[in-house]
Amino acid sequence: MLIWFIAVYLLISIAIGLFAATKVHNSRDYVVAGRSLPLYIVTATVFATWYGSETILGTSATFLQNGLRGIVADPFGASMCLILAGLFFARKLYRMNLLTIGDYYRQRYGRSVELLTSIAIVISYLGWVSAQITALGMVFSLVSNGQITPHDGMLLGTAIVLVYTLLGGMWSIALHDFLQMNVVLIGMLYIGWLLSKDAGGAMHVVRHAQAAGKFAFWPAPTAPDILAFVGAWVTMMLGSIPQQDVFQRIMSAKNEHVAVQGSVLGGGMYFVFAFIPIFLAYSATLIDPALVKHLIGTDPQHILPDLILHQTPVFAQIMFFGALLSSIMSTSSATLLAPSITFTENIVKPLISHWSDRRLLFAMRTVVVAFAGLVALYALSSNASIFNMVENAYKVTLVAAFIPLAFGLYWKRANTQGALLAIFAGTGSWLWLEIFNPDGLWPPQLFGLLMSLAGMLAGSLLPDFLPRRSHRQSA
Repeated sequence: MLIWFIAVYLLISIAIGLFAATKVHNSRDYVVAGRSLPLYIVTATVFATWYGSETILGTSATFLQNGLRGIVADPFGASMCLILAGLFFARKLYRMNLLTIGDYYRQRYGRSVELLTSIAIVISYLGWVSAQITALGMVFSLVSNGQITPHDGMLLGTAIVLVYTLLGGMWSIALHDFLQMNVVLIGMLYIGWLLSKDAGGAMHVVRHAQAAGKFAFWPAPTAPDILAFVGAWVTMMLGSIPQQDVFQRIMSAKNEHVAVQGSVLGGGMYFVFAFIPIFLAYSATLIDPALVKHLIGTDPQHILPDLILHQTPVFAQIMFFGALLSSIMSTSSATLLAPSITFTENIVKPLISHWSDRRLLFAMRTVVVAFAGLVALYALSSNASIFNMVENAYKVTLVAAFIPLAFGLYWKRANTQGALLAIFAGTGSWLWLEIFNPDGLWPPQLFGLLMSLAGMLAGSLLPDFLPRRSHRQSA
């Protein structure tokens, strides 16, 4: 019964993609859904894009191992990213009426900065999408009782997500996300209610976690602990702001007020509902401590799905795996489309003149297929955990793209020279520490962020060695 439900759900997803394809008439429809989405759809797509495998499987497993302090990146940093993007970036970017976040860097700083930041953005998505594909492979293997291997499940998941993303673009993602958000909310609330009874009640679970020290959040008052804590927090809070998927949801709104409100509401909802799988995973320590003890040191990401399969009735399994599949597929489609569009619009298109809109749309779809293949290969070869895949994805955009974006919007003196120095100083120092001293006092990505800031200030305040560009930005 569970397998049949999964099959029907996947067929519905493909059908939605076919319907969404009828709404795509040009590249703007494909990328930003014609800038026509209402508040409830924008909120849903913000929430559903971020509520992925790392939220249900990765964050919950990390909490069991390290408590609240271990999940400062997600959901604390992740939800703050969406709220900050809505409050401080959405309105200004929406007024510029751009197709991609890379277009902003071109308008503000020129082609060289556009190219470098776009490359960083595309690279950053590789780990994030691969985490979703890895989770899809695990889910298909679990629900088929091993008849589908994790590797085959990854290939199957990639093919299904590719089909509906390829057809409908942002329209397909928006319609999927609205459906999937409701499946996630209902499924997670139902499973939370069910397991809380088996664990002795919600308050019993909370008190047990508190007694075990799992609610300790702030770092120890030592320099290494404080710097590691701040580094983990800012990686997702700031590093994920200059991302195409966040930008697309802002630009897909029907007006700037919806863009702001949708991002803030989606971020707030994400923070609240991210704690349900955390609650579920800790409930497992009370319901089936032998299972947790067996998996915590080998594959903690299996704790929650294994508990559901072995300790709940079929209807509960359908609700849980429906919510899990919804969260993974919504994130997969969004993070597959975003880098493909950035690569086409900001890296390939400027190299070829006189592109018609029809040719651009065809190129975007071609790149989606190519990136899907690359992601599948990366997922098949990677041994990293889902949580670490996602957290590491944002380091490159933190050190290369955040400072040029923020200072370009809020500091008139920011110029091309400052942006280039920010990119090279931030990326170079980050890579140096990652290679030669990854476990030193300074987290490499935090040091890279500070060096990027120094590069922007120095480059913009020193005499120009590059031709000055007149910046274009909204008031």
